[in-house]
Amino acid sequence: MTEKINNIAKNTSYFTLALVLQKIISLTYFVLLARAIGPADLGKYYFAISFTSIFGIFIDIGQSNVLTREVAKQPDNAARLFSSVFLMKLPLALLAILAAFSLINFSSYPEITRQLVYLSMLCMALDSFTLTFFAVSRGFHNLKYESISAVIFQLIVFIVVAAALKFKLGLAWLMMSLVLASLYNFIFSFYILRKNWGIKINWRPDKILIKSILLVSLPFAVYAIFQRAYLYLDSVLLSLLSGDQQVGIYQIPFKIIFALQFLPLAFVASLFPAISSYWQNNREQLAITFERAMNYLIIISLPVSVGGAILADKIMVIFKSGFNEAILPLQITMAAVIFMFLNFPVGSLLNGCDRQKTNTVNMGITLAVSVILNLILIPRYQAAGASLTVLLTNLLMFILGLSVVPRITKYDYKKIIVMLIKSILAVAIMGAVGYYLKNQVNLILTIILAGASYFMALYIFKGFSKADMVSIVKSFSKNKSSTFTVRH
Repeated sequence: MTEKINNIAKNTSYFTLALVLQKIISLTYFVLLARAIGPADLGKYYFAISFTSIFGIFIDIGQSNVLTREVAKQPDNAARLFSSVFLMKLPLALLAILAAFSLINFSSYPEITRQLVYLSMLCMALDSFTLTFFAVSRGFHNLKYESISAVIFQLIVFIVVAAALKFKLGLAWLMMSLVLASLYNFIFSFYILRKNWGIKINWRPDKILIKSILLVSLPFAVYAIFQRAYLYLDSVLLSLLSGDQQVGIYQIPFKIIFALQFLPLAFVASLFPAISSYWQNNREQLAITFERAMNYLIIISLPVSVGGAILADKIMVIFKSGFNEAILPLQITMAAVIFMFLNFPVGSLLNGCDRQKTNTVNMGITLAVSVILNLILIPRYQAAGASLTVLLTNLLMFILGLSVVPRITKYDYKKIIVMLIKSILAVAIMGAVGYYLKNQVNLILTIILAGASYFMALYIFKGFSKADMVSIVKSFSKNKSSTFTVRH
């Protein structure tokens, strides 16, 4: 049991560090990109990514989640599971590419936009297979190689984007940065699959296993389709209803909150296999793990949300004056961060405990509400309307998911409420400090001092202890293997 907890902490620590570096690099090249090309071209660039991202989910149809879960449960059967998933994805990739190609060519978008979509289609296919390769590593409770690859991916993008901007190579070369990085990620993840896990592709289809995986993955597939549409359809609708300029404006808050998701992503990537194991073997530990996950993300999400909203106008100084219109959308979106973060452990609990059908229904409801709200709010409020939709739908998803949790595990919700109250008191102090300092000192110093005031206040309110800090530091120890083997 102790080994399981230590490996969750270790995997979270490694993956968190990697994602911090990844997001720093990503945000840096995004700022350079936005300042260099302006809202309109930025809108074209991210429309292409959003458009193909929706089609990308039809390649995976939820199989990577199933692969991770089943490898965690049956590590000796990993090769058969992987080969079955891989063989299913090959024809799906071809169909998704053909569908995206056909639809964009039937549209009235200009030639440059279509070119960007063609390049993004390559990324879509490569990234989907990379996801499958790393899904096996996650099933073995190892995030080390994925962490390394995530950083190198962003470095490749940054270098190519910087070169393309310096030599004024145009939008197509900016998109080419993603193609080259995706190709590297594909090759590296496949190499790790072969070398570290000794898994080879069996080209003879196991029809019985494929059918079984399809049946199990169906709820994941529908959920993933709903989720991908939910994440990227707002940008597509903005393009159709308000034009590329508003898509570019909206990308500022979207990119910022997307970058901030490294915190729950890192934690949940390590947590999901453990939840699946606890669901089978230790229901008491399942409740404790969920409580700790919720408390951890409450502590992190509140200062991020409040601080981001208070400092939105100062953050926008980083970009050119053409992006001032993004201040209000950013403030609205930052309010959604709390629910966005908390949806990660709730969703992982449902998926890991065989409640994926419920999670899918919740996501379907959220998507339907999102489309309706976007159609109502975008024509009137443009990018701010899309941001308001993000806030309301994340709140809805949280309410729907949390209402199901008591049927799965008898967690102590009072502990979570106590932590929420302590965090709110601490973030109120932080907010006052940040609001006062933002016009007195520079942005970085304001963030540091406001963040320090938050954690000092939270420590005084006993939101965390010295033992918690020691546990986090120890999770980086090199004395333990980051690979976790399920033991019964």
